Amino acid sequence: MGYTLVTANRNYSSWSLRPWVLMKALGIAFEDRVEPFLAPVNYEAFRAFSPTGQVPVLIDGARTVWDSLGIVLYLAERHDGVWPTDEEARAWAICATAEMHGGFSALRNERTMNVGVRVDATSGSAALGRDVARITELWSEGLDRFGGPWLAGAAFTAVDAFYAPVAFRVRTYGIDVGPAGLAWVERIIAHPAMREWEATALAETWREESHEAELNACGSITADFRH
Repeated sequence: MGYTLVTANRNYSSWSLRPWVLMKALGIAFEDRVEPFLAPVNYEAFRAFSPTGQVPVLIDGARTVWDSLGIVLYLAERHDGVWPTDEEARAWAICATAEMHGGFSALRNERTMNVGVRVDATSGSAALGRDVARITELWSEGLDRFGGPWLAGAAFTAVDAFYAPVAFRVRTYGIDVGPAGLAWVERIIAHPAMREWEATALAETWREESHEAELNACGSITADFRH
């Protein structure tokens, strides 16, 4: 029996994107199961398959692995390529991944992920400015130290997967992350796995009111490519 990865709407679910794009990029086979957000709170419905009532969840036989970071750590014990092979790059990638997992709350709250739209964004808070500055710094550091074209070197690894939702945000809101950061954004959005995720997002017909309200609070929609 292989893996089943449970995720939610492609337009909205940034946490789902992380293990999904990593597994696709590394060629780790899985059954792709989508449980869409149908209401502002989906806790009770999602508790049927997730101990936290959230996605993503990886099902491996009788074992359930939850949380995007938990899933990545679980996969790293079983598959090559999740982390860089170089020890210095691996240490940096693990720290940058943990920082993304635990931080950048202003970016999450003020620039919600919605793959299929473009937005003329309202002015953000000082905390958002700090988040963007830190991401710009972090990406430039990784690309410079380890030679690119990915954040921790020549191979796509978990740190790229964890910042993949930010790449969509950069495009949606026109966020300035500097030349090096923008080059990485363009590169990861062009990755076949990201293009597959985006194509599914654009084809979705689901709309969930609270997610749409969060989007509208971020600014004025200038283009909507969704179905």
